[in-house]
Amino acid sequence: MSNPTPPVGPGLPDTQTLVTEPTQAPEREGKKVKGGKPASLWTDAWYDLRRRPMFIISMIIIFVLLVMSFWPSLFSSIDPFNARSCDLSTARQGPSPGHLFGRDNLGCDLYARTIYGARNSIIIGVFTTIVTTLIGSLLGIIAGYKGGAVDAVSSRFTEIFFAIPAILGALLIAATFRGKANSILLVIVALGVLGWPMTYRIMRAAVITAKNQDFVMAARALGAGAGRIMFRHLLPNSLAPVIVVATINLGGFIAAEAALSFLGVGVLSPDISWGLMIADARNRFLEAPLPLVFPAAFLCVTVLAFIMMGDAVRDALDPKLR
Repeated sequence: MSNPTPPVGPGLPDTQTLVTEPTQAPEREGKKVKGGKPASLWTDAWYDLRRRPMFIISMIIIFVLLVMSFWPSLFSSIDPFNARSCDLSTARQGPSPGHLFGRDNLGCDLYARTIYGARNSIIIGVFTTIVTTLIGSLLGIIAGYKGGAVDAVSSRFTEIFFAIPAILGALLIAATFRGKANSILLVIVALGVLGWPMTYRIMRAAVITAKNQDFVMAARALGAGAGRIMFRHLLPNSLAPVIVVATINLGGFIAAEAALSFLGVGVLSPDISWGLMIADARNRFLEAPLPLVFPAAFLCVTVLAFIMMGDAVRDALDPKLR
């Protein structure tokens, strides 16, 4: 005889027919899952950045500035380094069909000089940012990982540089070695020597937080050396705040170059930079304001674009700010 089927009542569901389907967490429009693998921090940040108007606008401006720096002839057919393109009899003339921004105090085309001035200003900002990021990150990751006496000595050494005003110290270095080296290289060195302590502190703090995580302990237990732990495990996980600071500092270094050139110890003629143009035009500003207004406007837009990009990157990499 076969066993009778047990009755199914209101309080007894039929367990043979009741099937619970596994539920899947909905994907967030492809943000969290790609190819079956969880998105990384950088993938998640890029997804977020692409939807931020401030980031898109700043990147468009920066892209145009970079193209202007490397291929200025695409924007102006006049070579400002050619003395024949300047006519002293037309000095301080206003905008005209052949000269969009007018002429400067020496009768040179102001538009061409503004376009060509972007190259040195941006080169100085980019290379100074690279120098300060490399120095600050290297010292910061060593101090944060080693701790103890190494951390104490390096921190006290860094505080000496924090006590020196950046512009004043760069002014002193540039004035001391003026004429003994290329003016652009000298500005990069002067700003780089004094600009790395902030990056050091941020990297050191990030490494101190990350070195107690499980993945570092696991690497140490597997016999990984200090160099491998620092540069293969700690560095990638501590780099996000450094990148944010670097993008914001880049705009600050461009402004610092303009300040040094304005004071006469930055980029020197016959080179062209926005700070040098502002310095040349300041004495006749009331009589002819355009030679100062246009390079100053380009400088402000450039610095603002890099700061906007840095703010957007900061918001995308910091979950607390989303």
